[in-house]
Amino acid sequence: MLLFFILGLLVHFVFFGSIFDIYFTSPLVHGMTPQFTPLPPPAKRLVLFVADGLRADTLYELDENGNSRAPFIRNIIMHEGSWGISHTRVPTESRPGHVALIAGFYEDVSAVAKGWKENPVGFDSLINESKYTWSWGSPDILTMFAKDLNAEFFHAAGNNQSLFSKVNEEKIVFFLHLLGIDTNGHAHRPTSREYKDNVKVVDDGIKEIVSMLEHFYGNDGKTAFIFTSDHGMTDWGFHGAGHPSETLTPFVTWGAGIKYPQKVSAQKFDDAFLKEWKLENWKRQDIHQVSLCKELIHLALKGLSYYHTYDRFFLGINVVLGFVGWTSYAALLIIKSHSNLARGVSKEVKKPSHLLPCSFIAIGVLVAFFLLIQDCPWTYYVYCLLPMPIWYAVLREFQVIQNFVISLLTFPPSQLVGYLFVFTLGIEVLVLSFFYRYMLTAGLIAFACWPFITQLWTRAKSISLSWIFFSLLLAVFPLMPVVGRKPDIFLVMGAGLLVLLLSLSVVTSLIKRKDHFINEELLLHLFQMLSIVLSMCVAYTTHDSLRKKQGLPLFNQIISWITLASSFVLPLLSPTSLFERLFSILLSSMSAYLLLSTGYEALFPLVLSCLMFVWIQVEQETLQQHSVSYKQKVTSLQFTCHPDITQFRQLYLDDVRRAFFLVSFGLLSKVKVFY
Repeated sequence: MLLFFILGLLVHFVFFGSIFDIYFTSPLVHGMTPQFTPLPPPAKRLVLFVADGLRADTLYELDENGNSRAPFIRNIIMHEGSWGISHTRVPTESRPGHVALIAGFYEDVSAVAKGWKENPVGFDSLINESKYTWSWGSPDILTMFAKDLNAEFFHAAGNNQSLFSKVNEEKIVFFLHLLGIDTNGHAHRPTSREYKDNVKVVDDGIKEIVSMLEHFYGNDGKTAFIFTSDHGMTDWGFHGAGHPSETLTPFVTWGAGIKYPQKVSAQKFDDAFLKEWKLENWKRQDIHQVSLCKELIHLALKGLSYYHTYDRFFLGINVVLGFVGWTSYAALLIIKSHSNLARGVSKEVKKPSHLLPCSFIAIGVLVAFFLLIQDCPWTYYVYCLLPMPIWYAVLREFQVIQNFVISLLTFPPSQLVGYLFVFTLGIEVLVLSFFYRYMLTAGLIAFACWPFITQLWTRAKSISLSWIFFSLLLAVFPLMPVVGRKPDIFLVMGAGLLVLLLSLSVVTSLIKRKDHFINEELLLHLFQMLSIVLSMCVAYTTHDSLRKKQGLPLFNQIISWITLASSFVLPLLSPTSLFERLFSILLSSMSAYLLLSTGYEALFPLVLSCLMFVWIQVEQETLQQHSVSYKQKVTSLQFTCHPDITQFRQLYLDDVRRAFFLVSFGLLSKVKVFY
């Protein structure tokens, strides 16, 4: 059995690593001949302003008094340059946004291996193709494009002959990364006065820098200016997804080589932004990544996509074969050892031929030769050859497979089809729930109806009613708003009070049940109740402090970290009986969960835990209904290391339903229902 678990871990580790070879491959192509245009450029220098986290609407819209928050940029739009909206793409983060802006390609997903701090492979960008680049701003962004950029002050060029000659060269870039707007958006949200006032500060700063540059170069008309943003931000102060508030960013450009504003009477945009921003008479020119209309670019991108995904289908098929084979082998071992489904059938079946291993060896040699002539990396050999021994092990259990199939055929066809239909439908609901949260609600409503189609409703009405109530109550949560809602600290406090009342009833029962008043179990529960109270106090004072814009108090930080650390340890100190251990886990998890909650989600783990407690009672009833010899009561179950093998039972088809319930509850506890 130990060998089986080790092999299982190895198989999962290998195929987990295959994800990086199949999907996390670099989109870059090396070894190509650089191409240059013979036409002289209209500008000698480029000044690039990137306002990190600036939303398009915040820049372009007028304030409550009808005035622009960025009067200098507004004047550029109306009198000097071109403007529009830049449509960024997911992930709307600073690094991929700047890669797209400065290097002209989507984020290199292989950079995940470097923690998104740098690229595993080099790439061309505006920075390294320029003759000189001077950059100011966040080091997180600047060091991404070059390791040796020197942030020098521009006014020093007048007193430094070497620097003066460099800044007067052609093909030079001045890059200013402005981080303040993003910082204020995270801290105070984009609808706050701080965020909007920061736009005015940025506008004043750009006006000053442009004036200084024009004066230094004597208004020679050879400077091009671009003002844009890497991503936007949601109303609740986050970015990274594909909401329009995150993907729509401003793009304003003026100077050498840029068209002057064009007045128009009508524009081809189906949104209401132009009228809302009072810019309907100035031609808007948006920038879309990849939706460029030129056929050559479209075909080139299509060709690159084909090149980079050439092996994806082939590798995916092999990984699927390996996972299906391993799942089949594990299922066969369970059926063989713990089920009577494959027993009681005639064993006069011819064993697999000795040619079976030879066949697999021959197939393996052919696959290896195929990979060799294609000069594939060594990891491809692992992904393609690993399914061979797995499926050989599956086919060695040919007797079990045949007996199992014959056993299934003894079931009434309607019952068998019904099982397959329900199981397939349940799997589809689980998959769809990753894309449509309301599918979780549909699944939980189906769970609530389950007692009506079994004998549970007639034999245990109180347990059935509890199951129905908590299933329907839990089904409400996926329908609630995910993000963007205002925090409701009173719901958090209410969840904490409910847990305290539940804890108080348990402690009271312990006092009545024990011979002596004080014991370790009681002290542990009292300590966990104190932890709940502290979490409630920290959550309330943190909410109040952030509302007053006073930051997070140090005391609250200390208590929060202590609570988080203790939540992993305290359940291990509780008694080993099933109910008391699970209740201790609930109290510890709620202490940490209250600290992370801002509203109704604080009630979620409490309702989920109640439903799972009821589920244990429900399964105990179903075992007794089926006359299973396993008669141990739930209250006597222990978390011990010495299971009684005489209490083990054979597996039945109903255990498939139990496994499905377990996976569903696990999904509910893991999926990002709220964020």
